[in-house]
Amino acid sequence: MRDLPSILHLDMDAFFASVEQASKPSLRGKAVVVGGLGGRGVVATASYEARVFGVHSAMPMAQARRRCPNAAFLVPRFELYRQVSDFVMGLLRELSPLVEPLSLDEAFVDLEAGPYGELLREGGPVAGAALVRALAEDLRSDILTEVGLTASVGLSGTKFLAKIASEQAKPDGLVLIEPGREREILDPLPVRALPGVGPATAETLRRFGITRVSQVAATSEDELVRLLGRAHGAGVHALALGVDERAVVAERDAKSVSVEDTFEVDLADRERIRGELDRLSERCVRRLRAAGRSGRTVVIKVRRFDFSTLTRSETLPAPTDDPLVIAAMARRLLEQVELTGGVRLLGVGVSGLADFTQEDLFAQAQALREAEEEAFAELAAEAEGEAEAALAEDAGVAVDGQAEEAAYGGPDGPRAFHPGSSGTPGRRWWPGQDVRHAEHGAGWVQGSGVGRVTVRFELPWAEPGRVRTFSVDDPALEPADPPTIARARGGA
Repeated sequence: MRDLPSILHLDMDAFFASVEQASKPSLRGKAVVVGGLGGRGVVATASYEARVFGVHSAMPMAQARRRCPNAAFLVPRFELYRQVSDFVMGLLRELSPLVEPLSLDEAFVDLEAGPYGELLREGGPVAGAALVRALAEDLRSDILTEVGLTASVGLSGTKFLAKIASEQAKPDGLVLIEPGREREILDPLPVRALPGVGPATAETLRRFGITRVSQVAATSEDELVRLLGRAHGAGVHALALGVDERAVVAERDAKSVSVEDTFEVDLADRERIRGELDRLSERCVRRLRAAGRSGRTVVIKVRRFDFSTLTRSETLPAPTDDPLVIAAMARRLLEQVELTGGVRLLGVGVSGLADFTQEDLFAQAQALREAEEEAFAELAAEAEGEAEAALAEDAGVAVDGQAEEAAYGGPDGPRAFHPGSSGTPGRRWWPGQDVRHAEHGAGWVQGSGVGRVTVRFELPWAEPGRVRTFSVDDPALEPADPPTIARARGGA
């Protein structure tokens, strides 16, 4: 246990929605909901203005619309979220080389490992606590000044308590838990506040009358081991006493790379399902290669019309990043799954990761290429004529644009939102999408329908802009990259 509250936990407030408000001046102070906008979409993030109406993450979008009908409902822009996240993580790395990102908007920092470490150790408990508080306040101020976002920060001597502190600080606050106050903070909390205590463990404890952390702490370790098992019981007991020896780890090695899409309408046609699986395989390989990795095990995930979820996997003798090998394996695995009734979600992943490939062991790759080339060519030709492909190519947000950015790379990563095919000719524009008009410049889509698209032309750090309406096929209107919201360091 540290003598100083030198572990910092940063959690950005309503991150996706706050980035949208910062980049769209007309939405500041208004209810914003980000997520999948189709009939089966779910809320990724809701602004605090929307949360007042009961909207929260993971809520079905249809329910969110009923609760807060006047909110701005927007598609996610993960490219922009990553840009802002990279900027914020850069600020954290100025404080310490030991930064452990948990997601795009959350990280631990070990302040003692940074440039202020010696001052912290030499200053003693009182001066050290004052310094870490000052560093945290400066960090929050820098984030607000540079990207226009608020952040909540917790400080403590352990990772667990630092996270508890940041939760208590929300929104836009700072809480420091001094060493020695662990039990005071933990005792009143429900058992679910302890890391590793999920619904099943909480129910086991409840059956024995244990519902608060104070009761866990008062229970002997031997009794908890009997109830929960040796490793889990001992760990839960230690955390309840405020003991957490976990260090801040700068690098977390990914165990897998995966992508998945949820479809607005169940896919029933087997060829269409294969085509979607091929696209997912291609995106998965792009992510794999971008990370400089290869893998031995290919996994597919299929959620059927009745919400039953199946996974199938196949392992190779050595790692590969060959797109045809991975796509062919995914197809073979798909043949093992009963698809009658329709598919609502597909996913492709690669695990058993390595930093190299051994293509000399993949003589089958060439045979697979030859066997699959003709089938792939036929699928590509067929896809070109489908309305979905036209929408994706023209609007830039359907399959190969937004879905790629939304694909997740692990349990903490963002999910994909796939609009599916409407079968309607013409261009499709999504609320929140970035666009550029040849005459009016940069803006974003407020809405579209009956052949028209409404665009608000405004930029970050400016006043709310004007609204104009165009034909959905206006040649002067094109999809655009998101604007940069981070100011130049030291800028006004």
